[in-house]
Amino acid sequence: MTTETSAISLGDISVTQNSLLALQNQHYKITQEQTAFFKAQTGITNDEELKRHIFEVKAAAYKVAPYPCIAGFVFLHFQLARVPGYEDILTIGRTRPDAIFLDIGCFLGTDIRKAVADGFPAHRVIGSDLHPEFRELGHQLFRTTPETFGGHFVAGDATGPAMLSVVTPFEAAPDSPTVDLSSLKSLNPLHGRVSAIHTSNFFHLFSETKQVHLARAFAGLLSPEAGSVICGGSFALPEKGVKKDGALGSEFDMFCHSPESWVELWDGVVFQKGQVKVDAHLTEEEFGGFKFWYLRWCVRRT
Repeated sequence: MTTETSAISLGDISVTQNSLLALQNQHYKITQEQTAFFKAQTGITNDEELKRHIFEVKAAAYKVAPYPCIAGFVFLHFQLARVPGYEDILTIGRTRPDAIFLDIGCFLGTDIRKAVADGFPAHRVIGSDLHPEFRELGHQLFRTTPETFGGHFVAGDATGPAMLSVVTPFEAAPDSPTVDLSSLKSLNPLHGRVSAIHTSNFFHLFSETKQVHLARAFAGLLSPEAGSVICGGSFALPEKGVKKDGALGSEFDMFCHSPESWVELWDGVVFQKGQVKVDAHLTEEEFGGFKFWYLRWCVRRT
């Protein structure tokens, strides 16, 4: 059997990956907590039936976008629940009547479903990703329809102004009329209105320059109300620079921030010094035999 390799574009990085990885079972690992969650969400109670269902959706998603994270079943993980600020987000959902939660790079929406299961109002959540097919695949994974799950989805390229333009962070709430979330065609109508933004495994796909651009763009979405948050997780390094490594059979170069450079970016470059408080925690982790540094972070408006 020959080994086929292909190059995949992920943001600004090019990934070379063995295409056969998508067909292998070695990366399927599901915890008891994840199993309980997906059984509750899908109504599937049999372990083998649940596994078959997950594999079917994964195969369909891989045809849309053959990313290493799909091959590695990363969509089973609770990324949002592990970042600082998650409890703040749930509190915002309970206490702000106009709260909006936005997950950028949401893929199939696992983190959105988890937040809703933990109490954030479904009709006030929005997922966004480059591929519009992920909307229907998310419904397939969780066995819902647009009628039975009230969350919203906006497809588009967050690096482009048609989807998300850069504006100065708001100092006061927008005075324009309330936005109908079901009518969104881009994220631009949300400028200054989003209470909580989550984005994991997204920033590290881009160059240092574009990461600055994206941070500014996300900052323009954030509500100026104290306690509003932007949070997420990214590959990182103890000292910022280019990471040359591979995971799950892929090879890639990516620019990674350090905790110190990440804090400096948000508090002083993206926002004026003192407008936000930034928490950034670096840990060394392992997944599928691949060791890496990972940064979990939260930016809070003061």
